[in-house]
Amino acid sequence: MRDMRTPLSRVRGKGSAHGGTEHFWQQRLTAISNLVLITIFLFVVISLSTGDYASVRAAFANPVIGVGAALVIVSACVHMRLGMQTIIEDYMHGPAKWPLTIGNVFFACLIAGVGLYAIVKMSFGG
Repeated sequence: MRDMRTPLSRVRGKGSAHGGTEHFWQQRLTAISNLVLITIFLFVVISLSTGDYASVRAAFANPVIGVGAALVIVSACVHMRLGMQTIIEDYMHGPAKWPLTIGNVFFACLIAGVGLYAIVKMSFGG
């Protein structure tokens, strides 16, 4: 049987969803960034574990630590959303698939928003 795709489509390597491997690469890149960011963040948290609340607030007032913590939250939430999207698309069928996909996006945004709010409140006081 003849291939019904155009030559340009064959060269680009995109399937019927026109997404190519973008989702795959986003998942891998967020995994690598999580590995680096969370490892550094764990060292920061462990070093701050013996201090009191004022010393933790002072540490988060440092822009490097505050921005680093925000990057951890954003990267982890994006990775979580991508992973759950894969699970929903692979294992859910029928009418529940789309509400779960939408709920997944809203849940990841909610978690990221709450985490970023906590970091901003900790960094700027409140």
